[in-house]
Amino acid sequence: MRVERFIRDEEGLTTAGMAVALLVSLSLLFSATQVYRINTLSAEVQEVADAAALAAENQVAEFMIAVRVVDGAVLSMTLLGITSYGLGVVGLCVPPAAELGAKLISAGQKILDARDAFAERAAQSLNELQRALPFMAAASAAAVAAANGHDRAGGYHAMALLLPAEGETIAVGANGAEDNLTEAVEEEKDGLAEAAERAEEATRRAQEAKERAYRRDCGDSPSYCMYERAGHLAGLTGGANPMHHSVDTWSFTVARDRALAYYQARLLGERPASDAGEEKARSALRKDFYAYAIAQLRACELHETPTSLEGSLPRFPRNLDELRGTSLYTTAKYPVDTEGELPVMHAWEGCAGLGLVDYYDSVRAWEAGQFAVCEECKFTAASLASVASASTAIDNGFEYHYDAVARAADEYRAALREAAPLAESVKSEAQGLFDKVVEALQGAASMRIDATPPGAAGCIALAVAPNAGERPRSPFVSSRSWLGTRAAISAATLLEDATDEASVVGNLLDGLGAESAPVGAARIVLDCWDAMLKAYGSGQKALIDGVESALDGLPLVGAAGLGPWAAGALRDTLGAVGLEPADTSPLKPVLVQTAAVAAADGGEYAVRFSAVRDEALASSLGSGSPVASLADRVEREAYDRLAALEIEIACIELPLGIGSIPLTVTLPPSVTEGAQGLVERAVDALRSAAGSLGFDRPWE
Repeated sequence: MRVERFIRDEEGLTTAGMAVALLVSLSLLFSATQVYRINTLSAEVQEVADAAALAAENQVAEFMIAVRVVDGAVLSMTLLGITSYGLGVVGLCVPPAAELGAKLISAGQKILDARDAFAERAAQSLNELQRALPFMAAASAAAVAAANGHDRAGGYHAMALLLPAEGETIAVGANGAEDNLTEAVEEEKDGLAEAAERAEEATRRAQEAKERAYRRDCGDSPSYCMYERAGHLAGLTGGANPMHHSVDTWSFTVARDRALAYYQARLLGERPASDAGEEKARSALRKDFYAYAIAQLRACELHETPTSLEGSLPRFPRNLDELRGTSLYTTAKYPVDTEGELPVMHAWEGCAGLGLVDYYDSVRAWEAGQFAVCEECKFTAASLASVASASTAIDNGFEYHYDAVARAADEYRAALREAAPLAESVKSEAQGLFDKVVEALQGAASMRIDATPPGAAGCIALAVAPNAGERPRSPFVSSRSWLGTRAAISAATLLEDATDEASVVGNLLDGLGAESAPVGAARIVLDCWDAMLKAYGSGQKALIDGVESALDGLPLVGAAGLGPWAAGALRDTLGAVGLEPADTSPLKPVLVQTAAVAAADGGEYAVRFSAVRDEALASSLGSGSPVASLADRVEREAYDRLAALEIEIACIELPLGIGSIPLTVTLPPSVTEGAQGLVERAVDALRSAAGSLGFDRPWE
């Protein structure tokens, strides 16, 4: 055959050359399609393994949410019980709130008892739940694999193993500082309340005395009082006779200064009412009295604070008995003449009956000796004693009101002196109890609930597809019509998602509305607990805010001022607690390398898995032993089967009739509906696939 027969004149290919080119092209096209299909089916099993690993580890994430809810409830109840003790101590410092304070102390003890019962029950339930975690994880992985393979021949089967396979036992600690607090409060509460009551009573008497003094000085105006009498009798006005419209702006120095100005004005303006000798004598004796009063008032030093009064207002004589205790009685200033049989003492040097003055003597001498009475001035010891008698005895006299103020000042000073040591005793005892409150709060960490459950390090999941069904036959690709068993391994672990803010305990009290709680101590406790729950995520600030809110519900007003002091002392003391917020970032499952999960756990399976993996990476031929080992391990574990969709971890029983709050965990249907069958089928599929699995190339 000549070559020219295969070549056209146009210098193109012949029909045979075109046929060869087309056959080669079709063979390449069908081969590429088959490779793409095989790679696609192989990649799908890896995606199923990834989904199974995430689903399994998600069960651990849900469990950790339950742990944090319980931890938040326990911590909040600890804070609430301890702060209730502190609030109760504040109440004991204020007699009007003492009964409420006693109820808060009782509530604090009941809350701590309820917390202990709740924590023990919750720890027991969480331990039971974490023992079921491996089965729950395996069931979730199997369910996800089955859902992804429902339209595939043979379907997908997956199994997950949590590492570590067993969690650490969850236990509740003890707070010794709480015992110290409860013992101290029980021992001192009665004495504290009694001292506060006595301090309150003494302070109330002091306030009443000051109120009476204020009214007698100027508060009763325009009725008779020192202010009105000073203006009417001495013509005092302006700064010499000030008006105060409230006892809060008034002090005893106001009354002293008013009296001093009054007697100075009376001394300067004193004149006899007539030319009669006796009247002139009385005028002279009034001047002596005014001068004496001025000297006494000038010597009077008063130092007044909200809690004390140092010094006293001078008291002026109203009769001879009172005169004998003054310098008026002993001062030798009255002229005496001896022209008659008996010496004669006169009221003043201008007395018309006075002869030659032989000497000067005192009222005391007149009473002790023998003196004749002057016919002009009629001076006797009683003459001087009677100067202020009338004005002190009736309410239109200045001395009547001044004497009431002076007596009230003495009562005020005595009551404050009685109240001061009692108040100091209350403050000392209360501060000691507040310090124990802080110690108990600082020890609250010992009552926390923490967990290292199965899967804390992560989980390893393996997915297998027994076969992919018959491949389309092709004249261009010669191979067997069935794909072999395919398998993939994946791993997942938990990471905190700091970008997602979540509160695991913030809605714990949603079932307890304001209408469901009684008033009084129960209302204070419930409002405070709401803030204590926020303290789980906010720390110190929420603790202080909760105490502030509770203090607003206490009647802190009292005469002794111990209520505001106790509230401030509790606030200041709590500032030293330094409560740090808990990490409330949610845990989310993420895919990681299997080596990372295996390395994080030191268990037998993790060590063996790592060794097999390293061997497979170093050789082109591998072993299916990790698959068989995983199936055997899962089958050996004694998993708890869960029959309920909702598990009650524990129930918080609150005192004071507030109610109870159950804490429950709701399980997904994949864990409870046919879960045992799913897990058993997955185990069988893995075991049967283990013998046929091999690796044509190293893992990638």
